[in-house]
Amino acid sequence: MDAGLRPLWTPIPRIAGPAYPVRCAPGDNLMLHAAIHRAPPGSVIVVEAGDTAFAVAGGNVCAVAQRRGIAAFVVDGVIWDLAETRALGFPVFARGLSPMPGQKQALDVLNGPVQCGGVRVSPGDLVVADEEGIVVVPGERRAEVWAAASIKAGKDAATSLDDWEAEHRERIDRLLRERGFAGEQGFPSEVAHGVRGGGESPG
Repeated sequence: MDAGLRPLWTPIPRIAGPAYPVRCAPGDNLMLHAAIHRAPPGSVIVVEAGDTAFAVAGGNVCAVAQRRGIAAFVVDGVIWDLAETRALGFPVFARGLSPMPGQKQALDVLNGPVQCGGVRVSPGDLVVADEEGIVVVPGERRAEVWAAASIKAGKDAATSLDDWEAEHRERIDRLLRERGFAGEQGFPSEVAHGVRGGGESPG
């Protein structure tokens, strides 16, 4: 999801769970308030809010969600009662805060596909979130992504900093050579005119 969705208190724990997506109409919070009584324990309630002017949840909603075993809220919108939520230790990722609560009038999506943070989220998709960001894994790819992530984590754990540095230096030097880098005082004209290669991990 885009970087505008962030943890509202820190340090926040890493959370993971199946998505229970809802959509709230602008200025309304009815569907989120319905979701806290219906989402299974362990769920991450994902909210496509209609605006960032009116809050969709406060301290009591977060407290009831936590008591029912909800893992977290991910809100493409805003909440209120941050101090209460932080004191509870209930994880909320959102765009910010507003002192103005919404109404409870409009029916909308409850446990159906929504858009949150620029990403389509469907029921049962895996949501993983921490202080560095939020990732959504389609439900049908959960096993595939878990296997790939486990291999990557094992490789990282087995690599010393010395080994990483040597591999990193070799890779960066190779990329420079492939792009015609001639040394600290020279570079090819296409680089000078803003030509860039494809994306690589920043490390």
